Amino acid sequence: MDSRPYPSKLIAALLLSTVIAACSSQDQNATVAEQPDTPLSATPAHGDRLVDASIGDASNLIPMISGDASSHAIAGQLYLSLLKYDRNLDLTGQLAESWKVSDDQLSITFRLRKHLKWTDGMPLTSADCAFTLTLIQDDHTQSAYKSDYMKVKRFETPDTLTFRVFYSEPYSPALPTWSSLAILPKHVFEHEDIMNTTLSRKPKVTIGPYMLADWQGQQSILLRANPDYFDGDVWISERLTRIIPDPATQFLELSAGNLDSMGLTPMQYSRLFETKPALKANYKKYNYLNSVYTYLGFNLTRKPFDDLRVRQALALAIDRQELVDGVLLGLGESIATPYKPGTYWVNEKLKPRPYNVDKAKALLAEAGWRDSNGDGILDRDGRPFEFTILTNNGNKQRANTATIIQHRLKKIGVKINVRLVEWSAFIENFINKRDFEAVLLGWSLSPDPDQYNIWHSSQTGARQFNFLTYSNPKVDKALVAATRTFDRAERKKYYDIVQEEIYNDVPMIFLYAPYSLPAIHKRIHGIKPAPAGIGYNSEKWYVPLEMQKYQVSMTP
Repeated sequence: MDSRPYPSKLIAALLLSTVIAACSSQDQNATVAEQPDTPLSATPAHGDRLVDASIGDASNLIPMISGDASSHAIAGQLYLSLLKYDRNLDLTGQLAESWKVSDDQLSITFRLRKHLKWTDGMPLTSADCAFTLTLIQDDHTQSAYKSDYMKVKRFETPDTLTFRVFYSEPYSPALPTWSSLAILPKHVFEHEDIMNTTLSRKPKVTIGPYMLADWQGQQSILLRANPDYFDGDVWISERLTRIIPDPATQFLELSAGNLDSMGLTPMQYSRLFETKPALKANYKKYNYLNSVYTYLGFNLTRKPFDDLRVRQALALAIDRQELVDGVLLGLGESIATPYKPGTYWVNEKLKPRPYNVDKAKALLAEAGWRDSNGDGILDRDGRPFEFTILTNNGNKQRANTATIIQHRLKKIGVKINVRLVEWSAFIENFINKRDFEAVLLGWSLSPDPDQYNIWHSSQTGARQFNFLTYSNPKVDKALVAATRTFDRAERKKYYDIVQEEIYNDVPMIFLYAPYSLPAIHKRIHGIKPAPAGIGYNSEKWYVPLEMQKYQVSMTP
């Protein structure tokens, strides 16, 4: 799945903005202003709207329940965590002004910021932190992030601003996990069924820089600035996310000036953008390697994917460099492990498998697959080697990747069907229900290297992230051992083992790490590229008064 702004070991793509066209039927308080011809200043000013596009709609705005990037991109603007990652990917305070880890590494004491208030005026206190922790630990709560917080054996709230958690043993990812657990208001959620509540689509009380103003399913999500946001001015008054599944349509809307931001495809970035003088004049392109990778994953409970030789053969029959060159136009890197290329945690001994059709065919023959009737498709026990790759509709990169894989695997006698599914339906009907043969998806990763939630054999339950049902005792042991040491070099040894075992087991085929290619209107100021990308400070972006395009009324 794609990401969220740092949800437990998984990061969703940082929110660039939200979107919908200026004059939609739901939005009668916004009008387009004339653009001035005079020189423009760069003084921050309140007002205007940032219109963005998303290929998929959100599914659930309760962060601990949702597991997809579209949901977290919105929810991350509504609810906040005790900690966050800054521009340099270092941990810093968010709701907490300070924290202290005990000398024995068995407890963390958080001190909340003073005078924090929910949008209904009620104070945020340590009771909200305790409630949120208790909620995610509850047996009824189905959350992919639960395992991190089950390691907390007890907590204390000595006063309204102090929240202290205790662990039974040292847990090295403990501190980063508190950048992932968005705190919920106890007085709003305490009588709600977290798994079945209208608050998942209509949050009443939040604390982030924005509040939900309107959500038109499969059309748009409108956020409005929180005038009482504790961390300073939120300059851009509204953020509107238009749900546009087709990147080509998004690009047409960008070219027409109806979008302020979108993530470009490699073709749009390298070629089409350069043919549009208006785009070059009014928009700025960005290019950086994000913490995300794309993979082909197998449902290991389904035949023939329970056979290692089959998985190895498929991995050898896919030319990764062809995907980087053909799909990404070179704007990405082929990968062999689930870590960002060039980072400390990558096992450098492992390299992408070379493209080798002959070896792939030999492995399939060894596994009993032969073309017994001469139709070009391998079969075994009277059944052809045929399966379906599911991926989400609207992601052109994934669709093109699936098509190339389909072509390559045909050369070894494997018939591939490609099915594109709308994002929220994909998650609810296929991923959560484990109803698939193979999926082409992406993971976004946290700066912390722990990937327990994805790879440990205990994480295969409802809504958990090991939906491929991967199980390897050596991986389980190494993942746990890595969390029990704070020595960086020692942790890397364990994660090297994890990567090597996964590489050998081939539960998924690691394909490539694409570059992030956003284009943003030049009237949007305050963007400061950093190791974290560009979205880490999006609530501080602004539009100088003279450049504002939309006259936005702040009346509800």
